[in-house]
Amino acid sequence: MGEKFEKIIKLALQRGILFPSSEIYANAPSGLFDYGPNGAPIRRKIVDFWRKELVQKENMLEIDGAKILPKDVFEASGHLKNFVDPIVYCKKCGSHFRADKLLESKAEMHISEGTPVEKIKEALDEHKIVCPGCKGPLGEVSRFNMMLGVKLGPKMDSECFLRPEACQSIFLSYMRLFKTMRVKFPFGIAQAGEAFRNEISPRNFIMRGREFQQMECEIFFDPKEIDNVERFSEVEKYKIRVLRQGKDKIEEITAGDLVKKKLVSGKIVAYYMARAQQMYEKMGVPRNAMQYRQLDDDERAFYAKESWDFEVNTDLGWQELFPINYRTDYDLSGHAKGSGKELYGQREDGSKFIPHVLELSIGVDRSLYVVLEHSYKEEKERNYLDMNPRLAPVEIGVLPLMKKDGLADKAREIYETLIDNGFDAYYDHAGSIGKRYARLDEIGCPFMITVDYETLEKGDKKDTVTLRERTSTKQKRVPIKDLPELLWKLLKGIEKF
Repeated sequence: MGEKFEKIIKLALQRGILFPSSEIYANAPSGLFDYGPNGAPIRRKIVDFWRKELVQKENMLEIDGAKILPKDVFEASGHLKNFVDPIVYCKKCGSHFRADKLLESKAEMHISEGTPVEKIKEALDEHKIVCPGCKGPLGEVSRFNMMLGVKLGPKMDSECFLRPEACQSIFLSYMRLFKTMRVKFPFGIAQAGEAFRNEISPRNFIMRGREFQQMECEIFFDPKEIDNVERFSEVEKYKIRVLRQGKDKIEEITAGDLVKKKLVSGKIVAYYMARAQQMYEKMGVPRNAMQYRQLDDDERAFYAKESWDFEVNTDLGWQELFPINYRTDYDLSGHAKGSGKELYGQREDGSKFIPHVLELSIGVDRSLYVVLEHSYKEEKERNYLDMNPRLAPVEIGVLPLMKKDGLADKAREIYETLIDNGFDAYYDHAGSIGKRYARLDEIGCPFMITVDYETLEKGDKKDTVTLRERTSTKQKRVPIKDLPELLWKLLKGIEKF
């Protein structure tokens, strides 16, 4: 945990980005956060960015599924058996910890997902790891299921669970959508929304919480047509940053070469690896801070044949934002068996098959932290977020130089015009103009309009305002009538300041 991480937390708390939920109560559980006036828009815009750049451009079907699902769903999916973390308790004070994370932090030892609890206990003893709090001895290691149960109905006899990931309702909706939406393989179904996990030890701010948002894309395809990707030529020469198993350096390999060298299962895997990396480049994450880390057999999730973790280098080290998992037919086969319903795809010759699935399960909150950290800049006289304007909580600040002499009335008029034209504008007349600039810089507002006395003068400068750009702090006079079109072009990147 470094200095920049602490600065991001301070910024988030002081500027209404996010803060601990129920913080006025001493017994409030950790790992839960409320997003404030400047955080909720960023979070929403990250989802909108994903929707525009991935869901809509790839012509996916988007749904909004239920967050509470019956127990049978998670029996069929394998979550009740396999969705577990290793837990260990302190014999002295009773505190509990993720056993694998203790080994990572205290012994710099990586524990893969499939490691038996006996081996984890041996490693704890070998490295003489004790309770981080009271230094007491640790007990046995066991498996802890992170599912959060819910009982429904007047008799509380309908056993359900809050979804631990946002994908299961996609699989449950698959057959209806396949029959009604005139889709052709391969096709994607997407969903953004909350997921819930009873994390043993939430940590690192919003990087690992108990309630969080995910952006799920599940791509359904015929396994015989894994290389049938219509637009593959668009990414064939695009270089993807990968850290392969057994390698100690990141390699930049084109999507085409990943397929030719059989480093991935097929074109559909390489295609979506490229598209997701391109999306984060557009968000403003530097290329040299990204990698796809290849997972080995022990690290992969229980349902995956092939997995690549997309990670971004941060002040906390390399942090996973999402996996790309090749789930084969695990999900549809499991739900077909559990429900007794036939879940299939159909080829042009009429033959049926069970579709395979490629998954991109993206963490919204983790993405938000990464955007904040990589856009955070410090200068001698100010701190600011050099954020992609499409993600900024406020697009345009409207500021009268003074509250008096009709300046505030004119500024309010401009503000309302911008709101009516669909801009995310913010009006502020309190404090010095410099302090107002600084506050908006800190939350990443890309453009600010100052209404000054020249705006009200007769002559050439009548009905003009000062337009300021955040990163360069350059300013220029702009006629009020030109603002909507100019700002639209600036925010879209069509025109430079």
